[in-house]
Amino acid sequence: MKKLRILGTRGIPAAHGGFETFAENLALYLVERGWSITVYCQQDGEGSIHEDDWHGVHRVHIPVRQKGAFGTIVFDFRAKLHAARKTDLTLTLGYNTAIFCIWMRIKRVTNIINMDGIEWRRQKWGNVPKAWFYLNEWAGCWLGNHLIADHPDIKKHLMSRVSSDKITMIPYGAERINEAAKETVEAFYLEPGRYLTLIARAEPENSILEVVSGFSRKHRGVKLVVLGHYDVEGNAFHRAVKDAASDEVCFLGAIYDKTVLSAIRFHCAAYIHGHQVGGTNPSLVEAMGAGNPVIAHNNPFNRWVAGSSAAYFTGADEFESVLEESLASFEKFVQMGQDERKRFDENFTWEKVLAEYEILLTSWLPKHH
Repeated sequence: MKKLRILGTRGIPAAHGGFETFAENLALYLVERGWSITVYCQQDGEGSIHEDDWHGVHRVHIPVRQKGAFGTIVFDFRAKLHAARKTDLTLTLGYNTAIFCIWMRIKRVTNIINMDGIEWRRQKWGNVPKAWFYLNEWAGCWLGNHLIADHPDIKKHLMSRVSSDKITMIPYGAERINEAAKETVEAFYLEPGRYLTLIARAEPENSILEVVSGFSRKHRGVKLVVLGHYDVEGNAFHRAVKDAASDEVCFLGAIYDKTVLSAIRFHCAAYIHGHQVGGTNPSLVEAMGAGNPVIAHNNPFNRWVAGSSAAYFTGADEFESVLEESLASFEKFVQMGQDERKRFDENFTWEKVLAEYEILLTSWLPKHH
């Protein structure tokens, strides 16, 4: 039987970020196709490692009493030690603790690493975290038997570390959203088709202040819905975003419920994507899967994903100009959304992405499988 162990996420079912969602989808997809899949799951608290099964996926739960980033480091270390006891193929999602993969090399465990984005370039990190991520990116490149890049520009970046034949480019995927209950968004006092969405962590590099400022300069006749956690008391950037917002900006907080998120995406007039750093961003792909017109920050990462159908901006002034031009033509908005849905269907469905993963993983299975 084909066997795979998945490391690097908080576990399944997904309740946090893109990697958890991907791990859940990949695990269930491969189980249906006859694979034996084990996923490592982080559990808060103390106790011994324990195991169970979930929808045919074997889970290894590792309790960690440490909190935050240090807790994740401890979890990753213990997960790699546990996985290295077996000879199964492993897939590590992210390189943030790739230095621990040296244990996999010592034990001759074949380990494929999804190298995620260029984490050490993010503005939010101080010098020590940036150094840690930079070191681990190098470690991942050298210790992984093979690397996965989720974007051509990520592959290009990794080619400055290793040869191109060690890297396979497979983008992130998402589900196509074909329908959603209007009542879900109406419960937030939102009118379907009369609001824009911005879904991102509340960080400067996601262009949130530029978007909110540009949107709020005059009455728009539509709302801007901002999702994410904003701590106005303890974070100066969060406070600046709130202070810049007009009464047409709605802060709904951090929402993780898949049904609610799908409805908010499906019924919005357009999706605003301000991310400046990263590869194939899950939130952008999910918006395309909902058929959203896209207004995105102008950078190579977003341009490759959203293509020529999207509108692009850099700062607040350009965002305002692009927004006004887009809002002036309903027909243009409709066409943008149709083009983004077509691009999604051609490149970013889970069926296509997961099939590419299975082909790659199969080619790296240990010979005794």
